[in-house]
Amino acid sequence: MPDPRLPVAIIGAGPVGLAAAAHLVRRGLAPLVLDEALQVASALREVAHVRLFSPWRYNMDSAARALLEDTGWRAPDPDGLPTAGELVSEYLEPLAAHPALAPHIRLGTHVTAIGRRGFDRMRSAGWEAAPFVIRWRGADGGTGRLEARAVIDASGTWRHPSPMGADGMAVEGEESLGDGLAYGLPDVAGRARAHYAGRRVLVVGSGHSATQVVLDLVRLAQAEPETQVLWGLRTDHVGKLMGGGVNDQLPARGALGLSAAHVIETGAAQVLAPLAITRVARQGQSVHVSATVAGAPVAFEVDRIVVATGLRPSFEMLRELRVAIDPITEAPPALAPLIDPNLHSCGSVPPHGAAELAHPEPGFTIVGAKSYGRAPTFLMATGYEQVRSVVAEIAGDHEAARRVELVLPETGVCSAPLALERVASGCCGGPAPETAPAPAAACCVDDARAKAEGRAGCGCGPTP
Repeated sequence: MPDPRLPVAIIGAGPVGLAAAAHLVRRGLAPLVLDEALQVASALREVAHVRLFSPWRYNMDSAARALLEDTGWRAPDPDGLPTAGELVSEYLEPLAAHPALAPHIRLGTHVTAIGRRGFDRMRSAGWEAAPFVIRWRGADGGTGRLEARAVIDASGTWRHPSPMGADGMAVEGEESLGDGLAYGLPDVAGRARAHYAGRRVLVVGSGHSATQVVLDLVRLAQAEPETQVLWGLRTDHVGKLMGGGVNDQLPARGALGLSAAHVIETGAAQVLAPLAITRVARQGQSVHVSATVAGAPVAFEVDRIVVATGLRPSFEMLRELRVAIDPITEAPPALAPLIDPNLHSCGSVPPHGAAELAHPEPGFTIVGAKSYGRAPTFLMATGYEQVRSVVAEIAGDHEAARRVELVLPETGVCSAPLALERVASGCCGGPAPETAPAPAAACCVDDARAKAEGRAGCGCGPTP
């Protein structure tokens, strides 16, 4: 191994990167956290309005919590459901300000390349003993280099959204659409309300992010009746969209899928499935969409498109490292079969750590959402278990690195597809009322939270 007096570099100051730093400090090792943003947890700040479906107990790392509690910090209610903004303000900002971590965090530092001192990836003799060299560019344009004994890549995938094409590529006109297009989870009912209220909006995607945006738009339409919501699913099945339903051990996650089913059934959102967009173009103030629905050509206009088709990793800064990537998921090869949605049946991803995340480059590991490649549904708790194991391996505690210290909540998601015509009639599993109450589209999410808080639900069938 390289000189043990060198720091362990962590790329990314999000929840998993900061947790890795806390575990290093706990083991007496020096971390060095690098992030291109000017604030920690920059991705979470962009979705501060979103309420997480995992409660606080799954969103806090054990080593980080121990550091904070030593300062008198009190943990939030473990069963409460925080927003992303609350996760930042109540947990991650205090953690980053902790005197054991703060001196080791360098913000405004964009990592451009990582390699080995004196070795390119083609030279092998003795390369594993050379320290890592990290090249960076500062917010002021300055550049530099630093050395590390090991590197933990927790840079995530947030800056690399997948395009809207059904073939995984950008459709014609997508890259020049400008403000007619948004990716991810825009705050459609809050900060970005002016762009969506009273508009005709197409949401493309079928995962949690797309579902959340559709539900927010349906709520917006209740206040702004001229708002129209089109939901483009790139498949004609909604099994994954439905999620675990009443069988999900995270009730808010299951309720999200049940609410989606209700939105589809009641027509609160017009569903286009399977939708394959071929071209988008500006026409005055509108966006003209050329596509096929169930194989038949269609053309229509919308005011705005939200693309929520997932995220993907970038490996550009790793070109001089020996990184092994599964050809399907773009995850580490040993992890790939555990998370490949093509192979999954009921249940959750098993906990995993240093062994499953290993690469041919000793001392280098990808953790967090980036370790999942293009696979969906990453839980922060999974990332915390990853870095606990990886840091133990770096410290030489191989037994701890291979010990499982996490039990994940079951999703209840099965691989068997659920066709659109088989969507349950009631948003919470029971019969739908003849006249849905005003907040019906969000009813199941509200019912699930009500149950967690000991309140009565909104009455849309049995509470999950």
